[in-house]
Amino acid sequence: SVWRNEPNQWRKCNDLLVHMRTHTGEKPHLLTHKKTHTGEKPHSCEACGKRFSRWSNFLDHMRIHTGEKPYSCETCGKCFSYQTHKSRHMRTHTGEKPFSCETCGKCFSRQSNKLVHMRTHTGEKLYSCETCGKCFRDESYKLVHMRIHTGEKPYSCETCGKSFSNPSGLREHKKTHTGEKPHSCETCGRCFSRRTDLLIHMRIHTGEKPYSCETCGKSFSNPSTFRLHIRTHTGEKPYSCETCGKSYYQKNALLIHKRTHTGEKPYSCETCGKSFSEKSGLKNHMRTHTGEKPYSCDECGKCFSARRDVVVHMRIHTGEKPYSCKTCGKSFTHRSSLVYHMKSHEEIKS
Repeated sequence: SVWRNEPNQWRKCNDLLVHMRTHTGEKPHLLTHKKTHTGEKPHSCEACGKRFSRWSNFLDHMRIHTGEKPYSCETCGKCFSYQTHKSRHMRTHTGEKPFSCETCGKCFSRQSNKLVHMRTHTGEKLYSCETCGKCFRDESYKLVHMRIHTGEKPYSCETCGKSFSNPSGLREHKKTHTGEKPHSCETCGRCFSRRTDLLIHMRIHTGEKPYSCETCGKSFSNPSTFRLHIRTHTGEKPYSCETCGKSYYQKNALLIHKRTHTGEKPYSCETCGKSFSEKSGLKNHMRTHTGEKPYSCDECGKCFSARRDVVVHMRIHTGEKPYSCKTCGKSFTHRSSLVYHMKSHEEIKS
């Protein structure tokens, strides 16, 4: 058919018709406008049957079928089907952001992005999740959220194969392979691969703690720490060991626990070769070689290489004895003392 073989034919005819009106004085725009009231759509697409009230809209639509992209970017050569798409693309080169928020002044290159941004001020959330009811300002946020329920992770890392539910998660992850840390703290100079990590880090300097527990009032600077704290009130332990069934608040705690079954000790001392199941264990051990004792008692000033040693030592001053014998009720400062004491009962029984 004509529309497949000669996609430019309509435009040539249309240009001639438009030119002839300069001689005839014809003004067809009123007739076109009237169709918005009558609903008349005389221009029909032979390929898909879609109808249009305006000839120009019909011509634009035909490019979907012909693949024609007559508008090209002078800067990078990318081609577009519509002039409006090209104009929008040009802003990526010029940096132009003509759409500004009347509330906060933030500027955008697209009107649609501005409209989504405006919802941060109005609180409007038009798109709701059919599964859990959570609402979102933008449909794209809802689509990403839905993957929590479906488990879909369409974005995979080519280096290690790890998958992600959204492209931003994959982009941030790739920096762990490249070692790239483009986000630096202006106060202390520390660098981060993710902007979100920088923002959380900045709260160390500002003292900001925006996450507050409604139960006890304790505040936190990090949302993940806040979520873990909430579980101390709810008792939720979502991470369970498949071997023994023991549950934990944190996923990392479960991973460390699993090493008690596997015997894995991935952290080795370069000085003596001793291995540990936890990184903190290796860190504390290294101080036996360096002699470093960074933890001191506030009461007597005695120094220790590990924080837990300070906690145990403080019981000398407080008199705390948290380990009690279930048989006779005697209490002890150290767990090891309780274990040794329990043997005295076993000897009596035998």
